[in-house]
Order: sequence, then structure tokens, then C-alpha cells
Amino acid sequence: MNRLLERLAPFVFGLLALGLWQGTVWALAVPVYVVPGPIAIFDAYLSDYSVLNPALLSTLTVTFTALLAATILGVFLAVAMAASSLFRAAIQPWAVILQVTPVVAIAPLIIIWVNQPFVALVVCATIVAFFPILSNTAAGLAATPTELLDLFRLNGATRWQILFLLRLPSALPNFLTGLRVSGTLALVGAVVAEFVAGSGGFASGLAYRIIEASYRLEIPRMFAALVLLGISGIVIYAALGLLEHFLLRKRDTA
Repeated sequence: MNRLLERLAPFVFGLLALGLWQGTVWALAVPVYVVPGPIAIFDAYLSDYSVLNPALLSTLTVTFTALLAATILGVFLAVAMAASSLFRAAIQPWAVILQVTPVVAIAPLIIIWVNQPFVALVVCATIVAFFPILSNTAAGLAATPTELLDLFRLNGATRWQILFLLRLPSALPNFLTGLRVSGTLALVGAVVAEFVAGSGGFASGLAYRIIEASYRLEIPRMFAALVLLGISGIVIYAALGLLEHFLLRKRDTA
């Protein structure tokens, strides 16, 4: 019973918050161009779904492409860092510097340097998303139990056998944790890059629709786009959480 209540609690809280929001807007007669209520936001979505849905698809395409690129890049660099301490010493500081640099500051340069707008957006989102995968996978590879490493070496396992049969499986929980974080960061990176590109006239994604709605003072439409982004982030995080649960359960029962 308690478990069921815990699962229902977020939905109940969300419904109460929406009801309070709508009731406050009605009670104070707040204009929709200041703060629209949930009903006005839903009406705006119904009026403009033919524009907002393709924009959402464009943003998600950038997000998942960037997540795939970040996964490949992050795992490759983590494996290389685990295989060579010299490579780790050379790459890790630059990876940290790239991560702490605000993508909004370098996005204009990337968009200028990369001639293809879609590729530029993917590059920006990949920069934001790849570090959690890199750091978590590297930590998982470094945390391989010493006794298992000694056992593999005692039985004559090669470096590649140790990597693929022991170290990578041992690092799976860390990798999946990083992947879950990177999924939402890829969405954030895609939106930030679209904001920068949209300011320069490149019409793509929900971020551009938010800019467009703000210029026209179509505040309910702006909120509708923001709600779509929020729901997308929740779905991505939940889906990657289910993937993590499935893969770890399958590994534990194997």
C-alpha cells in the first residue's frame, strides 16, 4: 500500500499544483500575457500542435543524436584512459575544461565554424552530454575488484579479455548512471544551441518557437513549448532509468 502511494504521490501533487495554479489565475484575474493558466496553455497547444510537434521532433532528433555521439565518445575515451595512464593525464584536464565552459559561450563559434546547422546543434549538445558518461565509465573501470583482476591474470587472460569480460561488465552500473544524467543534459544542450541558432535566424526546434512566441507576446504558446520540453526531459530520464533497471537485473540473473 505504501509503495502504491509513493508511486501516485507525484501525480497527485502535480494535479493539486495545477489546480492551485488555475484557481489563483482565475481568482486574481491574471492576464494570459502575464501568467497563463494550465487551461490556456492546453488551448494554445491544441491551436498550434501542427507547429509545436514538428519542432519537438526536431529537438529530440538533435538530442538523441547527441546522446549517441556522447556515448560513443565518452566510452571510447574512458577505455583509453583506463588502458593508459599517460593518455589519462593528457586528456582528463581538457575534458574537464570543456565541461565547465558554458556551451552558450562557445555555441556561436561552433555554429560559425560548422557549416551544417544540424551538425552544429549536435556538436553543442554532445559537448554538454559526454562528460558524465566519460567520468562515470572511467570511475567504473577503475573500480574493478582487484581480486578478480588477479584471478583473470592468474588464468592467463589477455588485456583485451580482461577489458571485455571483466572491466566493462563491472563498469556497467556506472556507465548507465552517467547515461541517465547525459540523456537530460543532451536535451538541455540541444535547447541552448537552438536558442543561439534561433537568435541568428536558423528556425529549428522548440527553442526557436519559444523565441518566436516571446517576440509576438504569445505567452500561452511559449508555456506550451516549455511544457513539452519538461515532459520530454521526464520521459527521457524515466526511459533511461527503465533501461538501467532492465540491464542490471538481466546481468544479476545471468
